[in-house]
Amino acid sequence: MGLTKSEIFTEEQNQVAALAKAFAHPARVAILQQIFKVNNCICGDLVEEIGLAQATISQHLRELKTIGLIKGNIEGTSVCYCIDKDNWNNMKSMILNFMDQGNNNGSDCC
Repeated sequence: MGLTKSEIFTEEQNQVAALAKAFAHPARVAILQQIFKVNNCICGDLVEEIGLAQATISQHLRELKTIGLIKGNIEGTSVCYCIDKDNWNNMKSMILNFMDQGNNNGSDCC
């Protein structure tokens, strides 16, 4: 597989692409929806609710945590996950700005 050459793109372009990748899998979307629904969640609860294997859920949680959409606290032998609201709001603004850029130029192509 070739290099992505992410260093030639702006930090914002790389962040938007990373967010798009995070939302590109329906399991991660379902995990985020479930965490929002209950306001926090333990990985075992996600396995029962979503119906995927523990290892699969853990992999998706790791991706979401790496990008900063969620954070986790260790509680005994479990990790409790919640939405990182500061990062969520920052990323939401970034995506809204990205999606809204086409509304500012006024010209119709094609």
